[in-house]
Formats: sequence, structure tokens, C-alpha cells
Amino acid sequence: MLETNPLPEAEPSQATGISQSHVGAVHAETVRMYQSDAETVSAGKVELRQSAAGSIKADSIVSQQSALASVETQELTASQSAFGAVRAERLSVSGYAGAVAAGSAEIHHAAAGVVVGREVHVRDSRVGVLLAREVHGDVTPLLDVRGALVAGLTGGLFAGLMLLLGRMLFRRR
Repeated sequence: MLETNPLPEAEPSQATGISQSHVGAVHAETVRMYQSDAETVSAGKVELRQSAAGSIKADSIVSQQSALASVETQELTASQSAFGAVRAERLSVSGYAGAVAAGSAEIHHAAAGVVVGREVHVRDSRVGVLLAREVHGDVTPLLDVRGALVAGLTGGLFAGLMLLLGRMLFRRR
């Protein structure tokens, strides 16, 4: 039987620098990661370069060529990075994002699935679903009105046929 060793957990400190390492959890005022990964990071300020993190809660995050699954922050600045879900007050992103919720968002040279925000600035980006009070810039939607109509009609037709087929096959006599 294989034994699993728990991942090391960094002690709380003022500043933590992690280079080419894997850690379970990091708690510090300032965290700098280079070519490293962490399961959870809790800090005032986080800087990531060519790193990955499962969950980050911080006041300020700067990310370059990194992958982050879940982010909760006041301010995020990211270039050439990928995100699963982001919740931020101010956001500036280039790269890939699954779901973004922000007060003010700047999305440039990026692709995003869902973006929700009060004020969104978009430049040279593709967005699947964009919900915003104010939108500035040119956005290329992945699904326009015509595409949404065709997808809805196709989905409805397919669902109706499956229900009809199910009734015919499993009808009681």
C-alpha cells in the first residue's frame, strides 16, 4: 500500500518566497512564487511567475504566465495567465478566464467564458457571455444573437424528440 505524506505547510510570516517547489498552504503578508505550485494561498499581496495555485485569497495579486483555479481579491493584474473563476473589485487580464465577476474589468488580448461587471473595458478579446452595465471597446462574442437562436432551437428540438422517443419506448399498455 502506498503511503501518502501530507504536503508541507508554510508558517505564517511577513514575506514568503517560493521557488521551484510544491506546497500545500501558504499564509503570509507577501507571497512571491516562481515556477512553483500551491494548493491554497492566503496573503495580503501575491506575486506569481510561471506558477500555479488552486485557491488564492489576497488583497492584491500580480500574475505572469501562471494558472489559477479560484481567485478572490481586491485587485488582480495578470498577463498570459489562465483562470478558472475570479472575483475581484479591479481586474486587468490577458490570457484565458473561465468566469469573471468584477466591479471594474479590463480584458485585453484574452478569451473569457463569462464576464460580469459594472464597467468592462475590452480590447482584442473574445467573450462568451458578457453582462455589464457599461462596456467600452470592441468585443467579439463567441455566441451572437443568431447563434443563440439556432442553438436554442436545436436544443429544444433535440429535447422534444428525446421525450417523444422515451414515451413511445416506455409506454405502458
